[in-house]
Amino acid sequence: MERRDKINYYLDIAEAVSKRSTCLRRIYGAVIVKNDEIISTGYVGAPRGRKNCSDLNYCLREKMAIPRGERYELCRSVHAEANAIISASREKMLGSTLYLVGFEMPDMSYIARGSSCSMCKRMIINAGIEKVVIRDTKDEYREVVVQDWIDQDESLEGTRGY
Repeated sequence: MERRDKINYYLDIAEAVSKRSTCLRRIYGAVIVKNDEIISTGYVGAPRGRKNCSDLNYCLREKMAIPRGERYELCRSVHAEANAIISASREKMLGSTLYLVGFEMPDMSYIARGSSCSMCKRMIINAGIEKVVIRDTKDEYREVVVQDWIDQDESLEGTRGY
């Protein structure tokens, strides 16, 4: 048996975590790792105690045909990256890597050129996470150095979506 490389191993774990997502539009799983130890995981879902879109059987943003990356104040869910960050101490996240996997609903295809939204980028920056690894296919991924998000601040240009 051929051993899975370490990056895809953590992406596979993020993919497994994504299966808990309750969004009807896109599902994501995130895993934060430092020194080869899993610090935290997160998936997309409504805040604790609130009904999930999967319980309500509708997505307001989908009903309103809002493009991806826009109008997140209308979304019921907390994103996977945010949930992973909420569940970890900043001290443990400093210098860590966040592994991220996303799927389109309902066909469960990998999200092409997916990335963190602008709100999650800000949280990742403030959490002290150093790198984000994003899966494009079952075996292909991209690595983003978080410093690039700081240096190339899309919020100054009013860029929308991702």
